[in-house]
Amino acid sequence: MTDPVTTYDEVALIHETAAAAGLSAQDIPPVRRVSVEAGGGQRVSALLWGDQPEVALLHGGGQNAHTWDTLLMYLRRPAIAVDLPGHGHSDWRADRDYMAWTAAESVAAVMDQAAPGVAGVVGMSLGGLTTIRLAATRPDLVTKAVVVDVTPSVQAAQLGMTRAVRGTTALVGDAPAYPTFDAMFEATAAASPHRDRASLRRGVLHNASQLADGSWAWRYDRLAPVSGTPRDFTELWQDLARSDAPFTLVRGGASRFVRDEDAARFSAEKPGTPVHVVAGASHSVQSDAPEALAGIIEQFVFKA
Repeated sequence: MTDPVTTYDEVALIHETAAAAGLSAQDIPPVRRVSVEAGGGQRVSALLWGDQPEVALLHGGGQNAHTWDTLLMYLRRPAIAVDLPGHGHSDWRADRDYMAWTAAESVAAVMDQAAPGVAGVVGMSLGGLTTIRLAATRPDLVTKAVVVDVTPSVQAAQLGMTRAVRGTTALVGDAPAYPTFDAMFEATAAASPHRDRASLRRGVLHNASQLADGSWAWRYDRLAPVSGTPRDFTELWQDLARSDAPFTLVRGGASRFVRDEDAARFSAEKPGTPVHVVAGASHSVQSDAPEALAGIIEQFVFKA
């Protein structure tokens, strides 16, 4: 059983994460939450690490800005980590459209107001697809791009995947609420059997909220249901090819979300793209190997 849930303090949990990683308070710059009007009355929330961000980070579907906490302690760069629309502390959309096309528009509004002139954009999974779209439509905002464990062919890659292979991404389609926090945590732990339980608990706290009836629900909204063919990101291959920014692709060595043929096409659409495989890392490379991913970002965005 986990400890009883107390008042949620996201900054205190960041300090717990640092201690667990063997890092000191000196490795944590001032972190504050900001909210930006992204059009149509929608507010998008983000975490600012330090002042004058040098890098912007976009999480995957069903995640939130805190997925980057440990990585940012290793990176030691001022940064903005965005809660994508419908996730974390950002507003939910009435149309429940959280695809890369609409997300990129919201992220552009955030960056225009809170993070102009960053050296690079890092996106994982849905955030990586959003980065591809952003690079094509707002090249002024994307000087360099790091895409983590996703390509526009991700739907095809997921066909036939078991729940065990999908890991925590399988939870997105599960029960909308859990009777207790412990039930929510144990469902997450079952989907992530190799993750440290204390670290995982902090992640669940960042991504959970208690409802009026005492049950617990995820902070993210769900995509509007569709009929017919599955949602398709393959049009983003065209955006990747027409973007001017240099890219690098990072694959989790233990993940199946990017197939060899997908990585090969990525390099063909963007000749010269470095492809890094992080040994032992699952889909969420930033969670499994934050120091290694921070090193890749530092080298590609700031030194290459």
